[in-house]
This record gives sequence, C-alpha cells and structure tokens, in this order.
Amino acid sequence: MEYISYISLGSNIEDRFDYLLKGVMALNDHTCISVLATSSIYETDPVGYVKQACFLNMVVKVATSLSPFALLAATMDIEQQFGRKREVHWGPRTLDLDILLYNHENIETEQLIIPHPRMLERAFVLIPLFEIDESLIIPSVQRPLRSYVEQLSDQGVRIWKSREAVAELFMLSRKEGV
Repeated sequence: MEYISYISLGSNIEDRFDYLLKGVMALNDHTCISVLATSSIYETDPVGYVKQACFLNMVVKVATSLSPFALLAATMDIEQQFGRKREVHWGPRTLDLDILLYNHENIETEQLIIPHPRMLERAFVLIPLFEIDESLIIPSVQRPLRSYVEQLSDQGVRIWKSREAVAELFMLSRKEGV
C-alpha cells in the first residue's frame, strides 16, 4: 500500500542547493519512496539560533510504502549520509529533512510527531507546502492549510528558484545520474 507524505528539506551550509538537490535525489532513489512533486526553493532567514547563514528550504510530496517510523529512519539516514551533525539546537546543517504530514494521520510518540509540531508556525514550511497542494487539511486541527497561509507574513521567506526550475533540474539530475 502506498501512502502520501510531505517532507521539508533545508540547508544553510554551502553548497546549500547541492545538498537540497542531492537530498531530493536520495529520497527518490530509495526503493520505497517516489518523489511526486517539488516546491520552489526559498531562501529564508534563520529561526531560533539566528547567528548563522540563511537557509534554502523546500518541500516535496512523496509516495511511500514505508510506515511513518520507517520513513523517519530513512530521512535520518539521508541526513547522516550528507554529514548532518546535531550539535546546536536549530543550528547550521548540511541537510535537514522533516516529515510534515503522513497520509492524514495524527501520530504522537517520543520519536515522531505528525503533523510536525512546529510546522504551523513556520512560513518557510507552510508557503512551499501550500505551493504543492492548496487543498490540504491539517489533520491535527481539521483546518485548511490555506487559513494558516493567509494569516502569515512572509517572515523573511524569499523565492530563490522557481518550482518549474527545480523540477527541471531534478529531472536533468536523474537523467545524468548526479
């Protein structure tokens, strides 16, 4: 059985774009994950620990046969593959992958909370998520994503590369085996 999930990707250690592209490719290369859609890439000001470089952020929609916990393990493996270190809370990172939504489920365990607990506070997550699917309903509150996006300021979120350009680069990279 296949499930739909939305995963955010972020990086603020150079080469930020390369880390994002390779993160999307690594997700798609997993035998149980297929990337269905990508958002634009946004450059965003850091949140929390602000004395660091700006981030590039995006969201992907995936189909997966993995359970939410197996998907979490896969995303953490990908982060580790690209040198992710968890030294400073909200600190710099090569690649950060967060499961935002999984098949309209509500999950709350020590290891995993879905919907992602801070996603509704973060323009750098909501804007690209909305770009992929304007009709989403947030399962934990049964409220349309649109209502959250309409209340946002841009909170330092600037388009960096369009959705069309990202999709084209993703397709080219797949053909070239990058």
